[in-house]
Amino acid sequence: MADFGPLGLFFSSFLAATILPFSSEIALVGAVELGMRPADALIYASLGNCLAVVLNYLLGYFLYQLMQEKIQKSKMGKKAYALSHKYGYFSLLLSPLPLIGDPITVAAGLARLHIIWFILITFSLRIFRYWFILSMLE
Repeated sequence: MADFGPLGLFFSSFLAATILPFSSEIALVGAVELGMRPADALIYASLGNCLAVVLNYLLGYFLYQLMQEKIQKSKMGKKAYALSHKYGYFSLLLSPLPLIGDPITVAAGLARLHIIWFILITFSLRIFRYWFILSMLE
């Protein structure tokens, strides 16, 4: 992380919210421990993670048929899809959670939740999660 700095944190946070099964929180803490200012770490990690959930939403929205089949084959995907349809925007409250959170953001696109509400809810929760972790480090 030290070699890649802010861009490394941005990309690791982005990838953690899309396809790679690792924790962006560990990258965030690592960046701060290696000397990055907490405010900068919050910005870069939040930007990467928030852009990734928009990508997830758009994949669900525009690739409806393909994603529908993939989601139905995945145990977590089925749960996420069921939550999105049953609880709508309330299901987004679970989006920062490990394992089920990222499939929920894809399922939100599949369920055609309004993107403005999606952005307001998911961005604020993800930024708050990072802020909370950073405040625990002080």
